[in-house]
Order: sequence, then structure tokens, then C-alpha cells
Amino acid sequence: RGRSSFASPVLPMRFEQWRTLHAEQKPKLMADVRAYMASRFDFDGTALGDATMSGGKPIMRGPVTRLPAGIESFEELAALPASEVRARDLFPFKPLAHPLQSTAHMVFPRAWVAVHPEHERIDVDMDLPEEYLPEFPPPLFLTTHRELGDVTGGREITLDNYYEIFDGLLTPEQMEGLKELLRPTPTTWFNHTEHRLTDAPSKGVACFDCHVNGHTNGAFELAPDARPILARLRVDTPSMRGNYNLMQLSSKRSIRSMDHFAEVEEYFDGDPGMQQAIGPRAAKREVTNRMGDFNSIIDFPPAPKLGPMMRLIPELASEQELRGEALFHGKAQCAVCHYGPAFVDDYLHDLRVERFYVGRPEGPIKTFPLRGIKDTPPYLHDGRLPTLHDAVTFFDIVLGLRLGPDEKDDLVAFLLCL
Repeated sequence: RGRSSFASPVLPMRFEQWRTLHAEQKPKLMADVRAYMASRFDFDGTALGDATMSGGKPIMRGPVTRLPAGIESFEELAALPASEVRARDLFPFKPLAHPLQSTAHMVFPRAWVAVHPEHERIDVDMDLPEEYLPEFPPPLFLTTHRELGDVTGGREITLDNYYEIFDGLLTPEQMEGLKELLRPTPTTWFNHTEHRLTDAPSKGVACFDCHVNGHTNGAFELAPDARPILARLRVDTPSMRGNYNLMQLSSKRSIRSMDHFAEVEEYFDGDPGMQQAIGPRAAKREVTNRMGDFNSIIDFPPAPKLGPMMRLIPELASEQELRGEALFHGKAQCAVCHYGPAFVDDYLHDLRVERFYVGRPEGPIKTFPLRGIKDTPPYLHDGRLPTLHDAVTFFDIVLGLRLGPDEKDDLVAFLLCL
């Protein structure tokens, strides 16, 4: 239970004192955050062979999650019953918290802040290395122009260049929707008032500031779900690619359409009082519908080794990839939840991970699509799994799959094809 369901738009002190407080606190806080992350992960920056994301950024090899003391391998850990893992406090995949849960809100990657210094926070910085985040700027693929590939030419789409890039490619309604996705509006902590976490007053945040080019830059916040803010879960920014094929949107809110998602997205942490005090987005229904119109043509990246039925084309795939596909549909049980053109079942599932550690249940969370998964590290809703190897290892333990090291490598090889 949180202290209250409501937040206050008034700081506990004047902004000058607020700024000084965080200037003094931030270096120590970030040193503690870095030490904590180093205790959980070995971010050695080792690339996974020549594997790259769709825009060419190297993909990192894992797992980088550190084994608990006294355990020699993840296979040894996977052989233990959940009750013993919990009793001995051996589970290395515990939820990842916001580095400053008391204030929370959006934290942007360093690569983004270097280009957009208006989003640098006075209190906290990104806690994951750039090597383990999505590429920036990412490619954008359109369902309506697959012949063009990446339509951005390697650029970040902005209000200044969107017309030049998309005139003649989009309908008028799609153009209007894209413009609104690029337009910043005030948020709980990025705004023009003293209730902010930026040095100077801010115009706010646009949809495409986190979902850059319709994808993700790896920014995180606390999930705007059904819990009061201080009790919420950390959530990584999901990609908007392929949303046209999804019937469930948002990790826990069970939103059922892209238009609805554009209408209800919580820039004010789900608190109408904060919205009223700072200034609402005030987007009319016809505007959010147009935002949904553009969202509905954002495509997944090309997957040249997949056939029309989303199975590997044997003559294009390696033996390892084919073995991984067999595991995906068989022993690894991935296809129980991940199937169809987006590799998703459009349900919320409760993995009951609290079986393995002492902590509160996280409850049901939506299945995320695996199509284009290589482009969207880190993994799981809160980013606690920095690489695909970490993700495969996590599910091997949580679901009791008993996969061997070679089988995990085979499965990752297949996931890179999606």
C-alpha cells in the first residue's frame, strides 16, 4: 500500500532549494546506482558475433546477469526447486526498480540527452549502458511502403523535418497524426512550472521522445497502471512497431485500440489533479484518432529468413537457427504464448515469479511480441534482462524448461531471425 493515491503539484520547498538539493544528492545517488547495477550485471560490452540490429548497432552477448554466490552455472540454478531458490535468496532476476522511486517518472538514455539536453534530469540519470539499449536513431519501416525500407534515411524524425520526409508518402490524416506524435506537451516533471526535474522550464515530452521514430530509445518510467504511483512497477518503453497486429496494448492496463492508447497515455502518472494543475494535453478525439492512423502503419523490421507463415525458410537458415526454431515450438514452449504473425497471443499472463524470491507479486503482464525482438533490448517489462541470453535463461528457470547451454544459444540464434 502506498502512502496516498494522490500526488501534489507543489514542491516541498522553493525550486532554488530543490535544485540545490538534487545537485548535492545526484552524484552520491548515481554512485550507489552504479554500484548496485554492477553487483547484478557484468556489462562487459561483448558483442554477439557479427549480429546487429536492423540499423547496424551490434547486439550484445549474454547472459550478463551475475550468478549468486555458491552457484557455478545457470543450469545448476535451474535444477533447484523454486522453494529452495527463494529460501536461500538465490534468484538473480529480481525486479529492477526505478533508481529514484520516490520521484520516478521518465528517465532518458544518455545518447538521447546528448541530442536533447532539455530532457536531462537534475536528480537521476539512465542506469543501463548505451551498448545494451536500442540503436538511436532507429530505422522506421511502413506497411504502406515496404519497398523503401527505412524511410528516415538514418535521421531522427522531428517537427522540423517530418514534412520533408513524409510528404507524398502519407495521407493527410496520417501526416496530422505524426505531427501530434512529435509535439511535446507538459508532463508531471517535464513542464514549465516549478514542479519539474529539469534545470530550465521544459516544453514537455512528445510521444516520439520515448518512442523515437515509432520504435523505442530505451527510456523508462513507472508503469501508468492500476497501482498508486509509489507502488508501481518500472517499465521499459516498448516499440510501436507492428502495433497494427496487436489487440492488447500497455503492459498492465489492457488497452484495446491504438486510438484509445493515444487518448489515455498518462503523461501525468494517472493523476487528474496533476494534469489540472500543470496543464492537460487536451487532444480531441479526432486528433487521437489520427495519431492512431499513423501508428497503424508502423511496420516490423524486415525478417528475410521468415516465410509468409512465420516459419524459417530452410534454404536461408543455418542449422543452428533451425534447431532454435524446433526448440521454440517444442521443448522451450515459447510458442505457447508467442505465435502468429507478431509472435504474440494478446493475453496477459502471471508468471508468478515471486515463487523464487521474497517480494510482492507483480501480477499479470501482457505478452510482448517477439517479431523484431533483436532491436528492443533490454527485455521483460522492467528491463531486468539486458540481453536475449538473459531472457532465455530467465524463462528457462521460471518455467522449469531445463535447457542446456547449446540449446539456449540455438534459441537465441532463432530469435535473431524474427
